[in-house]
Amino acid sequence: MGIKFCSLSSGSSGNCQYIETENTRILVDAGFSGKKIEELLSSIGVCPTSLDGIFVTHEHLDHIKGVGVLSRRYDLPIYANSNTWIGMEKTIGKIKDKNIKVFTTDDYIEMKDITIHPFNIFHDAMEPVGYLALQDNIKISMVTDTGWVNDTIIDKIKNSDLYLMESNHDIQMLKEGSYPWVLKQRILSTRGHLSNDDAGRILKNILRGNRETVILGHLSKDNNLPEIAMETVKKNLLDEGINVDKDIRLELSFRDKATKVFSL
Repeated sequence: MGIKFCSLSSGSSGNCQYIETENTRILVDAGFSGKKIEELLSSIGVCPTSLDGIFVTHEHLDHIKGVGVLSRRYDLPIYANSNTWIGMEKTIGKIKDKNIKVFTTDDYIEMKDITIHPFNIFHDAMEPVGYLALQDNIKISMVTDTGWVNDTIIDKIKNSDLYLMESNHDIQMLKEGSYPWVLKQRILSTRGHLSNDDAGRILKNILRGNRETVILGHLSKDNNLPEIAMETVKKNLLDEGINVDKDIRLELSFRDKATKVFSL
């Protein structure tokens, strides 16, 4: 069967990713109400009773809003590092002891027939992580909510079959937009969010042109447009000789609905 991946939603209003193998079904983040996440899962034909757990990237509300509700409703284990647990425990509410799963960042977490590998990223949270999902020779990389991608991250994520890559803002739109200057500085910082240009530069250094799937994630509602994100990334890749129509699959995530389900 391999791995199936769907971005149920990606953006500042909420984030939730779905991963399925033959024996395992997990969420990465649950940043909406429990009801909304149930609706998103239903839209791709998945019943939440079949889930095996939730992995959390960091404690910001748009990543954890529904974590506690889903854990209590469906008796789901929650996986996060100790600092993220400290940051989110008051928000997510009471969790059964058996469902509190604390990992060390850079661990390899075996869950039935899939391995999950959290790695450090750069964001203004207590200990934010990205994730790899690994099975046999299949590799998925999730890199959102980071203001910088260093060589260590590049080494972690390269040679993936699917990338969920942050493409948060168009720099000019952000600078000329209505956000307060302090917020603009935060977004532009190395602990903020990757721009469209950042995403393009990173991707052109790691893509092989082997029909990898790239999903652009966490697009800003106010400081980006889907067509601008796509064109900026395409231009960067073309500069490196990567033909988006032939060499890779370039897709968009959405703020309020699921992508198609990608089978790897």
